[in-house]
Amino acid sequence: MRRWAASIVLFACCLLAACSAPAPTWRSRVAILVTELNRQDVPWLFPQEYDNLVETFEHGEAVLHVQKNEKEADGYYLLALQKGEVLKAELKRLKERRAVEERLRAEEERLRLEAAKAEQRRREQERERSRAVDDSRGSTRGGGQSREHPVALTSYTVHRGETLPQIAGRSEIYNETSLWPLIYRANRDQIRDPKHLWPGQVLKIPRNFTREEANEAKRYSGRK
Repeated sequence: MRRWAASIVLFACCLLAACSAPAPTWRSRVAILVTELNRQDVPWLFPQEYDNLVETFEHGEAVLHVQKNEKEADGYYLLALQKGEVLKAELKRLKERRAVEERLRAEEERLRLEAAKAEQRRREQERERSRAVDDSRGSTRGGGQSREHPVALTSYTVHRGETLPQIAGRSEIYNETSLWPLIYRANRDQIRDPKHLWPGQVLKIPRNFTREEANEAKRYSGRK
């Protein structure tokens, strides 16, 4: 309530000064600055400092209009202007700090979401591997399946140090190291050199290939 009253008094003083003789040097500048700070919510952000600024300005108004001492009043106006500039700088720093905090919160949220998605993908791959192992065991007990069409993963995440033959030789993939060219050809968009894989690569595992394609892969593997 006090800050609203201070703003009303300030406005009234501005009207009074407009009808009187020319104001001292610093009066108009500090009046504009006080109004600007008031519009930017400084009375709520820095209430004590803003009240102190308004009181200094009002003191200058009293000296000017009651005591008719323009020189002394100008000293109060200059002091109020300095206080206003300090408040303006504090407001700028506050806004910059809040902007940085907002960016940090946004970055933390982005990283949290990415971590959650990565964890979800890992769990899905683990479930898929578990199903593949169970299916492989069931097919072994039931007499086995053709080597070209095992029931297993359709994608695989590369681990550190793994090679294409090692991946192809896994029981949940092809259980045959010489079939690695099938994986290489299906992932040419992300594998430049079949001898070099990167941890974290998610490779497509072809399943619907013919016996001829499998034989061609084995021949290609034998030449490399």
